[in-house]
Amino acid sequence: MSAPGTLGWWEHGEAFFATALDRLPEPDLDGPSLLPGWPRRTVVAHVARNADALVNLLTWARTGEATPMYASAAARDAAIAETASLPAADLVADCRAAGRRLATAVRGMPEEAWTAEVRTAQGRTVTASEVPWMRCREVWVHAVDLDAGLGFGHVPDDVLTELIDDVTRTWQRRDQTPGVRFTTGTRDWGAGPATATGDLADVAAWVTGRRSLARSTADRDSPLPTWL
Repeated sequence: MSAPGTLGWWEHGEAFFATALDRLPEPDLDGPSLLPGWPRRTVVAHVARNADALVNLLTWARTGEATPMYASAAARDAAIAETASLPAADLVADCRAAGRRLATAVRGMPEEAWTAEVRTAQGRTVTASEVPWMRCREVWVHAVDLDAGLGFGHVPDDVLTELIDDVTRTWQRRDQTPGVRFTTGTRDWGAGPATATGDLADVAAWVTGRRSLARSTADRDSPLPTWL
């Protein structure tokens, strides 16, 4: 997905995440998110540091100087933990400021720089044009994870479709595609003896590991491969 194709999704996603954050009184940031073992404040910290990491990739694309998303996996985890320990008001302010820095970097990208190659934290070489979509995944999905009354049903259908496509592409790259055909009735993904059926929101939640799918013949004791 090219940068021009996802810039609108990204801007809408940032607003979606901000709405979820606005719905949470500061004390509620200490409560659990929908991600097992992750308090809401850890989700917010993760989204903040992801913004800065993607600024690094855009800097790399713009200048030609290798600027990794994170110095190391350990440094990434430490930065998220440090951010998550901030007082609630400071944590929210930090997340919003990081989002603004990313917006400045995106809007300041020369057209030719979008084709420059950079490397993700997973070691995959991509063009900078993928960065807006990489951020889309974070803000749309983690807004739901905040458990602030926004669900996958509030995410636009075209974003949900691209999200499912992204998950299946990731499985294919890793040779981890499960033997399950999942369908919304109008669109199918995967293949195999097991089937899973739902609307776009249900399927997107299921393949990203956020929700079980009731209408499924897949073995519930065999979880789907991880995504990110």
